[in-house]
Amino acid sequence: MERRESIAARTDGKVHTEIIAYSDFYLAEPYHQKYQLQLTRGLMREFKAIYPANEDFVNSTAAARVNGYLGGHGSLSQLQAELSGLGLSAAGAENLLHIVRTSR
Repeated sequence: MERRESIAARTDGKVHTEIIAYSDFYLAEPYHQKYQLQLTRGLMREFKAIYPANEDFVNSTAAARVNGYLGGHGSLSQLQAELSGLGLSAAGAENLLHIVRTSR
């Protein structure tokens, strides 16, 4: 962990923020989880059918990947390469491809 003094020297300024060691991590409230995906009702409906328990949805790599694509991360070619492994129906996959294509 970098010390406050070394950060101040490197940035040529004073660090006013306390720097402390990591202790605990808390998940955000459910309504914040996979936020971009939650805004896309058709895809969200599919993921709720796949993962009826909220904990399973939150821990889903597939839901995280789709949320990332919906948020503008990852390329269209990356999505096309992994689309079949995301668990979506044919209609859901087409919907996701359409959203990603038109948002770029």
